[in-house]
Amino acid sequence: MDGQGSDLDDWGPFGRPLFDDPTARRLSRVGVIDVGSNSVRLVIFDGAARSPAYFYNEKILCGLGTGLGETGKLNPEGRERALSAMTRFVAVALGAGVKDLTAVATAAVRDASDGAAFRAEVEKLTGLKIWVIDGREEARLSAQGILLGWPGSYGLVCDIGGSSMELAEIEGGKVGRRETSPLGPLKLGLMDTPDARATEIDAHLTRMADALGKQRNRLFLVGGSWRAFARVDMDRRDYPLRVLHEYRMTSEDVHATAAHIAASDPDALRARCGVSSTRMRLLPVASEVLVRLTDRFRPRDIAISAYGIREGLLYEQMPERLRERDPLIEACRFAEAKDARLPGFGKRLFEFIRPVFPDADLAEQRLMQAACLLHDVSWRAHPDYRAEVCFDNATRANLGGLKHSERVFLGLALLHRYRNGRTGSRIEELLPMLDADQQARAERLGKAMRFGAMLWADAKDTGAKLKWRKKDETLLLTLKKRAQPLFGEVVQSRFKSLADALGATPEIEFD
Repeated sequence: MDGQGSDLDDWGPFGRPLFDDPTARRLSRVGVIDVGSNSVRLVIFDGAARSPAYFYNEKILCGLGTGLGETGKLNPEGRERALSAMTRFVAVALGAGVKDLTAVATAAVRDASDGAAFRAEVEKLTGLKIWVIDGREEARLSAQGILLGWPGSYGLVCDIGGSSMELAEIEGGKVGRRETSPLGPLKLGLMDTPDARATEIDAHLTRMADALGKQRNRLFLVGGSWRAFARVDMDRRDYPLRVLHEYRMTSEDVHATAAHIAASDPDALRARCGVSSTRMRLLPVASEVLVRLTDRFRPRDIAISAYGIREGLLYEQMPERLRERDPLIEACRFAEAKDARLPGFGKRLFEFIRPVFPDADLAEQRLMQAACLLHDVSWRAHPDYRAEVCFDNATRANLGGLKHSERVFLGLALLHRYRNGRTGSRIEELLPMLDADQQARAERLGKAMRFGAMLWADAKDTGAKLKWRKKDETLLLTLKKRAQPLFGEVVQSRFKSLADALGATPEIEFD
């Protein structure tokens, strides 16, 4: 490939990789404990600074807030389970080398009369201080969690816990107005009738809507009850890609799934959708809230987020220049640096194949760059399964800033990086998520990478250049003298395969 440009680190709008910067490296192992009304969770983040991986993730459904509305105190059994979980979590974090462990508590601990005593006991047992945050701060952190995965997003963030529900607006990468309410399913479940719950829900939603004003953009849903709802929606729709993050619904879907939950056997639904029994008990009441929420705010569309308050705490520690980076590109760069045979080649591969896609917009160029960075990270997999491993990596990996259709596009491109055909592959059931043109472009991208990967000598320059003359339907390959020995029989076959995918005539020029 012909070297282009003078700076290997220059990726145009995506800038230089940041994960080797000292301010980024200090975020490489961050621990957060979230003490909620329903669950207590430890997350240890590790990896690429802008889009960190989940090094460790453990949740205990303690039910601290169960019965709080009646007694005013934390649930005794839940309290003991939470103390045991906190003790374990601190030990796990220390063993994992976490230097700074942050613990935050939300509605149950802040509302309970014995919340302060619980915090003192945790500190005595573990040395860890729990920070109690109010509802507005909870809303801000949850909204920041959304910004971790969707930089520059706009819309309304709704975070539901066991004992409260928060709303926050985001616009242009900033958190705006915030409101909190006691609309958690643990509290609402204490009310006698659906009519009483409806009156309570509507009263709080009216107050919140008056404070927040019109919100007609995207509604981001954060919290375990919303994720459980999405699982049921996937089951109802027979949705083929069971990845919760970036899953989309409409208000009509919400109504249909709420009715489906009300009419279904809870045990059968729980088993089929992989929802815990504790979460399933809360789901019917949470569904009532969601139906009225979408009716009140009428969002353009609805997105499920796997990111929330814990990710918001990580975002809080990021310098501003890190927050502005693309989480997908940064994660793919980190994967290439860690796992590829020739780190840095992904950039040159992108530059080499780019002429094949002269009309690619910025969104498609972003996916092309991600694919080129990931094209070789699964080389250790068995050759017979390498294509499937690449596909799984794209469609199921923890990658932020990626719509489901984009996951499938990326997965299809990476599959064709290792295979000409896709018949009999697992991706076939996902193909309806892409139209015919998108499928064709993903295949061309994969075949372009499959061909370009054969022309490496080093990460900087292998002396080859592609040009697609669309006017006369010719794909021209120019080879400098130093690259000509690389153009063997297999390479010629892959060059022809790419030309066929483009409907072009292959032509070779020796420089």
